[in-house]
Amino acid sequence: MVFSSGNYANKVCLHSLLLLLFSANVAFSGTLVTSIPGFDGDLPFKLYTGYITVDKTEMFYYFIESEGNPKEDPVLLWYSGGPGCSAFNGLIYQIGPLAFNMTHYAGGTPKTYYYPYSWTKDANILFVDAPVGTGFSYATSAEAYAVSDKITATQVYTFLRKWLIEEYPEYLLNELFIGADSYSGTSGPIVVKHIADDNNAGAVPRLNLKGYILGCPRSDADINDNSRIIYAHQMGLVSDELYEAAKESCNGSYAEVTTSQSQCYEDIQSMKHCTKDINKNHILEPKCTWTSPHPYGESLRRALEEDSDGLTLNSDDVPEYFCHTFGYALSYIWANDKTVREALHIREGTIYDWKRCNQSLSFTNDVNSVVDYHKNLSKLGLQVLIYNGDHDLVIPNIGTQQWIKILNLTIVNDWRPWLVDGQVAGELVTHHKNTSVGNAFRCSTGSSIIIQSN
Repeated sequence: MVFSSGNYANKVCLHSLLLLLFSANVAFSGTLVTSIPGFDGDLPFKLYTGYITVDKTEMFYYFIESEGNPKEDPVLLWYSGGPGCSAFNGLIYQIGPLAFNMTHYAGGTPKTYYYPYSWTKDANILFVDAPVGTGFSYATSAEAYAVSDKITATQVYTFLRKWLIEEYPEYLLNELFIGADSYSGTSGPIVVKHIADDNNAGAVPRLNLKGYILGCPRSDADINDNSRIIYAHQMGLVSDELYEAAKESCNGSYAEVTTSQSQCYEDIQSMKHCTKDINKNHILEPKCTWTSPHPYGESLRRALEEDSDGLTLNSDDVPEYFCHTFGYALSYIWANDKTVREALHIREGTIYDWKRCNQSLSFTNDVNSVVDYHKNLSKLGLQVLIYNGDHDLVIPNIGTQQWIKILNLTIVNDWRPWLVDGQVAGELVTHHKNTSVGNAFRCSTGSSIIIQSN
């Protein structure tokens, strides 16, 4: 739709009027949390928690105001992967202002402390447990628990629009970014497309979309599966002979291999045997089976990595650096503590056993690739940040770089070091297409990043 200057001015006036009406009449459902068990003193930032009704679901959120200038800093919506992992992951392990104190844990409510390098220094961050069945988000009917990639994107978009319009309209004019990681790299671009499509269709009020951020994103299933084999070979996890044999027997395609492809299937199984005892989230770290009360068998090791349930917790014997899953285990104790739930204003009787990652989520994978979404979004002049770890075997950076090349972005500045405090933290490359520019870097500590901007 094309507006004349007069019509555009009228639209801006209408938008401003709607903001005033929303500000005057809205009844906030979010509740300010000033203190939480395990944290000494009052929180040094503003944390709000609450629920937004989306059809027959109640989507739970943590909202942390920017520690800079909340009225002018951007709003970043963030949800985690899995599918089924709580946005609490992002809040306490990745980009939020809280972290667990894993030193000398002796039982009881785990201690938390203020993390000074949070993204909330410069952004208002809205963490949402999505899709329904994740974290503290719940459904009011059994059938509503059945979700998929497309349903997740719709839930997140509907949640965001209702949150901004009905609950926090004062943030409608702030720049808006969508953030997701891991498996949610599939639904994240679809959320962005929903916003862009509705903005183009003249939806009022218009969401002030500026870009999106995806961490270690699952963007194309086939590319991702193939990149695991290539990455395992490049990192020396499988031999040259085995890799070459698999490359020949599988014709260079390792995704969805069946038993009918006998030699290819056998070669792939041999590769999996070589990497089965490696921590695939970070190949340089151990799998920390020492925390299991019965540390034997692949099923228990997998349960430790994904569920961190039923553990014997004692951090005195192993330095915290060597076991990130110990911190994951603490989240179960913290989030299932009655006093913590009361502080967060969790509705009683809704979630009986909180899981960091809900492995029993009723989920259908109905999107195999979102590369075409990225292609179309790259034409809109959005700012985009895409990063993933250089020690990640689950979603290797090799695959990320492969699908980015498919976007056919022109290189403006080629691969180069990216520095933090004078130290090389990764590598950076700048791309350009139409009105957008992209930067990519791979951190030596575990991240590859792409940025696109006007």
